[in-house]
Amino acid sequence: MNNHALFQPFQFKGLTLKNRIVMAPMTRQKSPDGVPTEDVAKYYQRRAEGEVGLILSEGTVINRPASSNEKDVPHFHGEKSLHQWQAVIQAVHSAGGKMAPQIWHMGKMKPSSSGWLPKAAFEGPAEMTLEDIQNTINAYAQAALDAKNLGFDTVELHGAHGYLIDQFFWPGMNTRTDRFGGNTIAARNTFAVEVVKAVRAKVGADFPVILRLSQWKQQDYNAKVATTPKEMEEWLLPLSEAGVDIFHCSQRRFWEPEFADSDLNFAGWAKKITGKPTITVGSIGLSGGDFLNSFRGQGAEVGGLEELTRRLDRGDFDLVAVGRALLTDPQWVKKVKEARTNELKGFNPADLAVLT
Repeated sequence: MNNHALFQPFQFKGLTLKNRIVMAPMTRQKSPDGVPTEDVAKYYQRRAEGEVGLILSEGTVINRPASSNEKDVPHFHGEKSLHQWQAVIQAVHSAGGKMAPQIWHMGKMKPSSSGWLPKAAFEGPAEMTLEDIQNTINAYAQAALDAKNLGFDTVELHGAHGYLIDQFFWPGMNTRTDRFGGNTIAARNTFAVEVVKAVRAKVGADFPVILRLSQWKQQDYNAKVATTPKEMEEWLLPLSEAGVDIFHCSQRRFWEPEFADSDLNFAGWAKKITGKPTITVGSIGLSGGDFLNSFRGQGAEVGGLEELTRRLDRGDFDLVAVGRALLTDPQWVKKVKEARTNELKGFNPADLAVLT
């Protein structure tokens, strides 16, 4: 396997990475009452020691009453939580790593299986007042500024998988009749565009902003925000113009083409349309089951990386995000780099219960 492309440095704006491998954000729920612990800091530090190019944190929620439906999902607001996030980034930097927090609002969600409820009713695009929307935009921007002030290297906005920003994209949930709704993706893009603009205004021109997007939703795995390349242009170009630097393009299996008559995947189309760097993600390094099956208790075997490096060499995308393989094995990057593929581990769902 020629993995040389994976280990080329990457540079964009103020972000310089030692290689092209990104740790994908993976919810862990190991932060009691929203406050990350020392174990959380060590968990990310181990990935930095393992030579991950860029670490994206698990989703960490903004300062809104209903941004989370889980008690132990970390917060990115409040003195205690921000103090602990500073300890996380200091630990990562001490190991030579780079990191971004993933800034998140879950939006309209079912109550937690634990029975825990947030302090206010669940927000969602059909129910938020214009004041709610503006306060939420402000909260995203403040969280991004806090990330910059704490010393993070970049920030990622979670706009995928059926959470709040994505709920505005999706006609299945966004039935608003004001300027935040509409019959086209260009109209339903308004909330996300305003979030990105507010973030950019807070962090300045040189601080990189990543946006994670997906076509599929946890509510509908077959959903499509953009059914054609033209619709994808209408979706992505305003976001690019608003200030997104890097598009993180989530799909369940990275090798699957996004549209007919081309083998380009989601990240490949996003780069072609916007000219911006992109991150691909989706079952990288594994075979025998995508990540959705992992939450149903299914494992996955080690899979080859030949197709990934072929597409990377071709220039389809710039960075590759690895999830479950890195959750299981902090040394995954080193093993791939040193061709120790016989030492790579598959994914065991039991790994979700602990911070290895």
